Amino acid sequence: MTLIPESTEASRWTEVGSAAELRELLGAPMRRAIDKERRTLHAWDREWLARSPFCLISTSDAAGNCDVSPKGDPPGFTRVLDDTTIAIPDRPGNRRDGFLNILENPRVGLIHLVPGRGETLRINGRARLLRDAPFFDDMIVRGHRPALALVVEIEQIFFHCAKALMRSKLWRPDDWEPDALPSHARIVKDVQYTEESLEELEHHYTPEQYERKLYKK
Repeated sequence: MTLIPESTEASRWTEVGSAAELRELLGAPMRRAIDKERRTLHAWDREWLARSPFCLISTSDAAGNCDVSPKGDPPGFTRVLDDTTIAIPDRPGNRRDGFLNILENPRVGLIHLVPGRGETLRINGRARLLRDAPFFDDMIVRGHRPALALVVEIEQIFFHCAKALMRSKLWRPDDWEPDALPSHARIVKDVQYTEESLEELEHHYTPEQYERKLYKK
């Protein structure tokens, strides 16, 4: 059963209810979009990963509750282990949902970005968590050896076109308006309970403070 929010506006929504209806609206994918899917790393995939300093990892738990977590490090932080396996080091973070989800449901989806490029590299597969392996020594940054690494066995890999990033103007500084929003400290103070004062939070979230803690718990 589909739950419709109780509002006058929502009562006028028209929902898509089947795959056939969806295809009628959007059409079928182009042959090129279907054929681009691969199961092993190409040389250009490896080069993309070597240049990428940032990725998003999607997970879900056994009940289907979803999470997307950003991961960032120096370019090449995603290590290629072989033609069908990659590894991503863990760094100090909020320690919330993603890894717990993987213990319940190993399916993951990744999107790797390269700054300035509109295309993205998408990888889907099965993940597991390692607490140690010889290659951890090659993942040390600023003296931080990861306590965990996410290993992904690739089932699908393909490049995604640039349309979304072009529409969003993501890489165009002239269109950025970071100061249109209040400081992160102000937002945190307004949306959740904190023992700290606003002034203390402003200090906590300064770039200088974060820089000191990037690779420390």
